[in-house]
Amino acid sequence: MTNHSLPAVATQSPKIAIIGGGLTGLFTATLLERTFAQNIAQDSAKTPLPQIIVFEKSRSVGRLATRYRTDSHTGKNWQWAFGAQFFTAKTASFKQFITPWLETGLLQPWCAQVIDLTPANHDTQSPDIQAPDIQSKEQWNTTQARYISTPKMTSWGRTLADELQYSTIKFKTRVAPLAQYDRSIAAQNDKKTELFDETGASLGHFDWVICTAPNGQTIELMAESGFAEQAKISKPTMLACYTLMLGWDNFDTLPKMLSAQAAPRWDVAYLNDSILDRIFIEHQKPARDDLLPSVTIHARNDWSEQHIDDDMETIKAQLLTAAKQALNWNDDHAPSQIDCHRWRYAATVSDSDKEALGILIDESHQWIVSGDWCGQGNIESCYQMAQQTVEAINKAK
Repeated sequence: MTNHSLPAVATQSPKIAIIGGGLTGLFTATLLERTFAQNIAQDSAKTPLPQIIVFEKSRSVGRLATRYRTDSHTGKNWQWAFGAQFFTAKTASFKQFITPWLETGLLQPWCAQVIDLTPANHDTQSPDIQAPDIQSKEQWNTTQARYISTPKMTSWGRTLADELQYSTIKFKTRVAPLAQYDRSIAAQNDKKTELFDETGASLGHFDWVICTAPNGQTIELMAESGFAEQAKISKPTMLACYTLMLGWDNFDTLPKMLSAQAAPRWDVAYLNDSILDRIFIEHQKPARDDLLPSVTIHARNDWSEQHIDDDMETIKAQLLTAAKQALNWNDDHAPSQIDCHRWRYAATVSDSDKEALGILIDESHQWIVSGDWCGQGNIESCYQMAQQTVEAINKAK
C-alpha cells in the first residue's frame, strides 16, 4: 500500500510525538511510516527505523469516526455512528489512499436515499396528529460517493492503528500544556522537546511534536509555550453538536416513518424548521444487517452552540421531543433506548471565499499544529493535513 507520490525523508529519522489518536493522527503516522519505508528500501544500511509515539487521551482511536453501542450493558445489538456518518473522497491522492480498503470491503460506498423532512406543527389545537412533510431529495451514488467503514465506523481507524509498524500508541495519556517545557534546559542537554503528562511525569524527548487536537484543546496545549503561530489557532470557528441516539427492541415497534413500508423509503433525512439537522437510519447502512433498529440524530450546530453548557437531561428531553415530532411516533412506538452525546468541537465553520488555514508550523521548536479544523473539518481534511505535515518534516531536513 505504498504511496510512491510521497517524498522520502532524509537519512536521519527523527523521533516524533503525535498528540491525538484521531484520524488526523493516524493518517499522519501512516504517511510518515510509508515515507520511512521508502527510504529504508532505498538505503536499508544507513536508514534507522522511525520512532513515532501517538498519545491519545481516551481508550480508543478515531475521534471523527466514532461508534457507540450498548449491548455490553443491555444485550441488545444497537449501533450508532455519533461522530462522522460518512466521508467523501474528492482529490486524486485521497482516492488513491483509500483504494486498498475499498478493495477489501472495509470501506464501502453508501448509496443512501435522502429526503427533506419538515416536521408537522403539533402546537395547534387540533386533536389530529399531522404527518410530517416528506420530499425526495436525492440518491447518493458512486459517482460522487459517500463512504462508510464496515462493520463499524471505528473499524477503519482501528485497522489503521493495527497496521502501523514503527509507531506506538499510548492510550489514556493526556499530554500537559507545552508551557511546562523548559527549552533552555533542553538545549543544554542537546535535546528537543520534552513532553509531560498531566501528572508531571516525563513522556520523553522528541525532535518533532505534532498536535492534532481540536483547536479549542490546542489553544490550551500551546498556551504560553512560545508557539510562533499561536494567534492563528483561534481563527477557525468550531461549533458544538448534540447527538441523540435511539434504539428499538424489534422492527415491529418501529414508527411507520422508519418501517420497511415507509413511503418513500429513506436512509437520511435533512430537516427543516427544527432544532434537528439530520437523521440517519443506522440499520439500513451496508454491512449492518445484524443490527436492531438504530437511529442517529444530529442537532443543528447553531442550536447546539447556544446550549453547549445546558444540563444534559434537559437537552436530551428537548431533542427527544423534536425527534418525536419529526418521526411522528406514539407511545406504542416509542424507542426503548435513548442516549445523548455532546461534542464541544464538532463542525468547522469554513469561509468559501478564503483558503483553508492549513497546518501551522513553528520551525524553531519543530512543532506542528494540525487537524481537520485546519482544512474543511472533514475526514478528507484529516488526510490533507497529514500530507502537509509529512511534507513540512521532509522540507526541514
